[in-house]
Amino acid sequence: MKTVLITGAGGGIGSATAKKFAEQGYFPVLHYHDSLETEKLAESLNGMAVRADLSEISEIESMMQKVLEQAGHVDVLVNNAGISISGLLTDISPEIRKKLFSVNVLGAIECTRLLLPQMIHRKSGCILNISSMWGQVGASCEVDYSASKSALIGFTKALAQEVGLSGIRVNCIAPGVIQTRMLNCYDSGTLNALAEETPLGRLGTPEDIAESAYFLCSEQAGFITGQILGVNGGFVI
Repeated sequence: MKTVLITGAGGGIGSATAKKFAEQGYFPVLHYHDSLETEKLAESLNGMAVRADLSEISEIESMMQKVLEQAGHVDVLVNNAGISISGLLTDISPEIRKKLFSVNVLGAIECTRLLLPQMIHRKSGCILNISSMWGQVGASCEVDYSASKSALIGFTKALAQEVGLSGIRVNCIAPGVIQTRMLNCYDSGTLNALAEETPLGRLGTPEDIAESAYFLCSEQAGFITGQILGVNGGFVI
């Protein structure tokens, strides 16, 4: 049985992706930090849940050791975990900025580093990074968030070249405005305006991302690597 490890599986995109892979016969390993509902989700999917603060390398190392001991191997890694901050660049404290980059960028890199050896040994594996359309074009008042998501895009392109000969594919999804808890800070008027600004006339759903995530990690995408797939309804073209 193939195994998928999804970080940040307690969120809307993470949980939808977990369900999609489980439906396709994968053993889902669901990472969370503070969303205890993830344990219930893992149980319902006949998978396992693991907890770690992705801003702490020691916790990532302990998590990966547990995953490999219990699951044996990981075929697909979905680096989905991320945090968001908004505000003027001059108003964001160094402490908050450090936390954001530690989770969004270094957490993904360390998770990948620790799983790559067993993928290289088996000459097989897929790594999928979840970025953002703001990582492609940037957004005012989300400078740090945009920079962290842009870093994931560069990470994707470089690593795809580094591990391609080892049979490992690396791709990235850049979601648009998706109906998750991250939108809870917006009122209905703002959400309606965002939907109208999207050429397809609606907001995205976690399932939109999950379907694309599964495709990029499937055999149907066997000749696709180093690519950034915008799933944004045409918001950014």
